[in-house]
Parts: sequence; structure tokens; C-alpha cells
Amino acid sequence: MFEISQLRCFVAVAEELHFNRAAERLNMTQPPLSRQIRLLEHHVGAPLLSRTSRKVRLTAAGRSFLPDATRLLRLAQEAAATARRVAQGEAGTLAIGFTAATGYSLLPELVGLVREHLPGVTLTMKEMVSSQQLEALATGQLDLGFVRPHVHHPELESIELLREDLVLAIPEGDAADWPKHPTVADLHGKPFLQFSPFEGLYFHNLIARELDDTGVIPNVVEYVPQFHTMLALVKAGVGVALVPEAAAQLHFEHTVIRPFKTRRPKSVVTNCSFRYDNDNPSLRIYLEILAKQFSNSSLPA
Repeated sequence: MFEISQLRCFVAVAEELHFNRAAERLNMTQPPLSRQIRLLEHHVGAPLLSRTSRKVRLTAAGRSFLPDATRLLRLAQEAAATARRVAQGEAGTLAIGFTAATGYSLLPELVGLVREHLPGVTLTMKEMVSSQQLEALATGQLDLGFVRPHVHHPELESIELLREDLVLAIPEGDAADWPKHPTVADLHGKPFLQFSPFEGLYFHNLIARELDDTGVIPNVVEYVPQFHTMLALVKAGVGVALVPEAAAQLHFEHTVIRPFKTRRPKSVVTNCSFRYDNDNPSLRIYLEILAKQFSNSSLPA
């Protein structure tokens, strides 16, 4: 098979139609240039140039071969440039996972940071619950996950990114029955929507701990996996629900969102998780960007 250097020699001679000028253009002497052309013709299996003492011209095979040779050289140059940009983190792909709550609040800012600082990087985004993200991170399907706190994973580094409060979602028709600043005690005996202990384990445990600490026992009418489903049930008047502050951005009709006082303010945590051994250069650059954007976090700079 012919080599890129042989193609480069052929294209130079084909464009100059003069061996000496082509040799000067390539910063080489004429004998090795002629050798490269002969080797290329041997690999192609046909003469590409017709040479006389006065003139050089392309044969029919040479005229046919020239556009493809030029394209191959351009592709080789582009491939090398792309590889350099990927190695520098300026190109490539970045696969990000996010929870539903993150999708409505944090994700627009996270995507904006990629578009602003890494415009050459292709971003793929996947909405997953935290447990699914952890599996995808461990198997290399995701570069970065925005997840809720989880048990230690030996292959993953998880760093707290930000915190937010819980808020109380109330059916509009019942809003007058609730104080402007409800507390845990106000939930006692009231119809209440709780997160599922399976799909919504993090929020289930967070709210259960708050209830247990105060001895409050609401009337749990449904266990719900995701907060947008929970808000739909609140809208339908099924009960009230504690949801992350970001949920207020959904603006469900006929639903009132009120600040909620808990024993643990800012208890809803979003972590940034990634594999220790992830060698994606774009990820490292993005982590540096996150560290500057979220200066209160302990992201590695």
C-alpha cells in the first residue's frame, strides 16, 4: 500500500508539472522525489506521470488518481488536526447524565458552560435516576453524572456541587388551609405524597428522616417515583408533597409552592460523579470550568 508521503510527492508534481519546482516546494532534492513517484506508481499498478526531458504531464490514470490523492491528503491532515484537538480537550465527546430535577434547574447552566468554553465538543445528555447513572459511569457509558448522594463506589469520585431546600407543593384549592411558611409539624395527619423507597430512595430517606426526627406522621396516600408525577398528583388534589426547590420551575397550574422549614436547611444535595480513571481530556477541562463556576464546591481544579 502506498504511503502519505508518496501521495504528497505526486500531488506536488501534478500541480507543478515540474520535478525541480515540486522538489523545492517539498524541501527535498529531485532524486528522492522521483523515487517516491516510482514507488507510488508501483503500488498503484499504472504510470501516473509521463516524463520527457522537456515536459511532465499527467497520464489518464494520473488525472483520475489526482482528485482522490488530494482528498486523501486533506483527510489525513484533518484527522491529525482532530486528534490534536481531542488530546487538548478542544474536540471529542462528553456524555453527561442528569436527574429530572437537575434537568429543570442546573442542566441549562451546565450545557451553557460546555457551549461557551468547549464549542468543539459534542455533548450527549441522558436523563437517568441516580442509580442508573452510577451504573453507566462504572461501565464507561457516561463521562460525568449529576447525581444524588450515594454509597461509596470504589471506581467513582463524587463531589458535592450544590445544595437546595425542600419546598411544599400544595393543591391550589387547599392553599388557604396552610400557613405561609409551613413546617414539618403541619404535615401531621395530612394527605401526603411520599417518594418511592425504590425509584426515589434518596428523597424517600431524606423526608422520612425529617419526619422521624420530629415524630410527625402524615397520611401517606401514594408512593411516587418522580417529582414531576408527584406534582401532577398535587395538582389533582390528591395531597401535598415535599419536592426539591428546583421543582418550582415547572410552574404546574393550580399548584402552590411554599417555602418549607426543616431541621436541616439546604438538605437536597447534587453531586458531580465521574470515574477516577476517565482519560477524556474534555472531562478534565470541564471539571476545571465547574470548579470556577461553583466556587463553593471542592471540585478538582
